[in-house]
Amino acid sequence: MMHTKSESDVTSLAPSSPSRSPKRPVYFVQSPSRDSHDGDKSTSMQPTPSYSPMESPSHPSFGRHSRNSSASRFSGIFRQSSGRKNRGNKRNDKGWPECNVILEEGKYDEIEGKGFTRRFQALMALCGFIALFTVFCLIIWGAARPFKPEITVKSLSMSNIYAGEGSDSTGVPTRLLSVNGSLRITVYNPATFYGIHVSSTPINLVYSDITVATGQLKKYFQPRKSHRTVEVNIQGTKVPLYGAGSSLAVSATGAVQVPLTLDLELKTKGDVVGKLVTTRRRRRISCHVVIDSASNKPIKFKKSSCVYR
Repeated sequence: MMHTKSESDVTSLAPSSPSRSPKRPVYFVQSPSRDSHDGDKSTSMQPTPSYSPMESPSHPSFGRHSRNSSASRFSGIFRQSSGRKNRGNKRNDKGWPECNVILEEGKYDEIEGKGFTRRFQALMALCGFIALFTVFCLIIWGAARPFKPEITVKSLSMSNIYAGEGSDSTGVPTRLLSVNGSLRITVYNPATFYGIHVSSTPINLVYSDITVATGQLKKYFQPRKSHRTVEVNIQGTKVPLYGAGSSLAVSATGAVQVPLTLDLELKTKGDVVGKLVTTRRRRRISCHVVIDSASNKPIKFKKSSCVYR
């Protein structure tokens, strides 16, 4: 049985029936043309599609597009710069220039520990060198100790001796003594590997604790394994004797015999290893002698007539 649709039914059913939504219109956006020049203010129209939210590209496609575009831009920049400055450098599969990276091996504590170890080793090497050099110097010094210089007083020659009455600088009357002579000394250096410097303190002729004549040996250098004889002038002029002069006997002819003591000290210095290792010796010599003014012969000293200390 057929039922006819009423107008109300048709009206109520119409909205519920599916229908296609019309397409949205395409909009155009006006943008300045890239081909425009500075002098030309005209612009060109370029169609730019406007998408609705429903028709916009999806997020994954946009991210991929951005990565591709950025990669292309940056790779282009690096290609240009690397092509200009770093020609011949290797590139990886993506076109990026490869650079040499210096990698530090080990941790910072290990590097610092190695530096401290090197400084400690250098200090130990320096201390070892100093110790070895000190031992070497001691050995050389010990080897040089037995080589003692030999000093011998050979003779004393008097050219003038005079004893007479007079007065001192203050006018006190006393006996005066004048002496002029020369002393010969022989020095032998037995050292086999170093020379010596020879000098002396003042060489004195003493009469009853009064120095009546004095002299000085000039410092000189004597080579190894060598002999040398030196002469020292000794003189004294009008030396007052005061009370000691009363025991001095003067003959009628003016001759006088004066008992004197020769007192001298010689010093030797040997440079074994430069100024670092040296040997020093002192030899004090005392000789008794009687001088006769009437004789001009030199007085020779025997080994037993002098005391060597």
